[in-house]
Amino acid sequence: MHSAIREFTDLDDAAIRSSVIDSGQPAVLRGLVATWPAVRRGRESPARLVAYLKGFDTGAPVDAIMTPPEEGGRIFYNPAMSGFNFVRNRLPLFAVADQVLRYSAFPNPPAVAAQSALIRDCVPGFAVENPLPLLGESVLPRIWLGNAITTPAHFDEWNNIACVVAGRRRFTLFPPEQIGNLYVGPLDFAPTGAPMSLVKLGDPDFARFPKFREALEAAVVAELGPGDALYIPPTWWHHVESLEPFNLLVNYWWHAAAESGARTDSAFDSLLHSILNLRHLPPETRRAWGALYAHFVFGTDADVAGHIPVERRGLLGEIPPERVEALRRELGDRLKKGP
Repeated sequence: MHSAIREFTDLDDAAIRSSVIDSGQPAVLRGLVATWPAVRRGRESPARLVAYLKGFDTGAPVDAIMTPPEEGGRIFYNPAMSGFNFVRNRLPLFAVADQVLRYSAFPNPPAVAAQSALIRDCVPGFAVENPLPLLGESVLPRIWLGNAITTPAHFDEWNNIACVVAGRRRFTLFPPEQIGNLYVGPLDFAPTGAPMSLVKLGDPDFARFPKFREALEAAVVAELGPGDALYIPPTWWHHVESLEPFNLLVNYWWHAAAESGARTDSAFDSLLHSILNLRHLPPETRRAWGALYAHFVFGTDADVAGHIPVERRGLLGEIPPERVEALRRELGDRLKKGP
């Protein structure tokens, strides 16, 4: 039912960029960060790794969550879908790590995790000793630390390299075109912050979610151990399971356009704006706008503007930075005024 994600070993940075990132397809990079000091500490023991982290900890609070034992570590909504099945807290990273170590002795502990904490803020020295030269210094690493916890399938709009430092993680990925088979929840009310699938991967309710069978046929899976990394292309849905009593991951998000200095706004913001402005229109009108989007947003440069003199292409050509800023202000003013 599932296929394995393709794997690479011992690629240099140039090969990773050309064979992996430029392909737009997910890939496992075995041993990419195996030489990190943090990975070596984690192989010795979780306690040694926690002691290593404490040496860098600034005491800055990070976002932490806890789910009750009966939830089985799954981050989700509450039964009424009026809220979420976890509580939030703000704690120093070392406090969360100590909590995870303590719960490792429990047979059925609550699930605890610090999620998406900027390493620059909480353990800045960690990034110095555990670098990823593949990416520029402007790509800021984030740390994810917890016990056995599951994040349902969701998507991000950025490139993502996820590096396992300790524990094991299983990733199940779905291509972007499977969105119609994933039964995605609300766009503006999600436990993970990003829209997520409502289907329980390990025990899907096919009576309620029959098209999820098709999604499973298209899924690709990989299990990563310490030192391994996974490249997740933008908008690929990923279901993530932390499998050990102590797990630590470092990830890097970046916009491909940002690396070249190109303008980069949030594509998700554009989606929300389009829903606000187009979703309520009559079907024929929406189809017409679909054709406009297909042409002007997703069409090739040659098809869209090849017949227009370069100096008259305006928004369809190279936009000067000052025009970009002016247009942002104009759009912001329009949004503030409303209909």
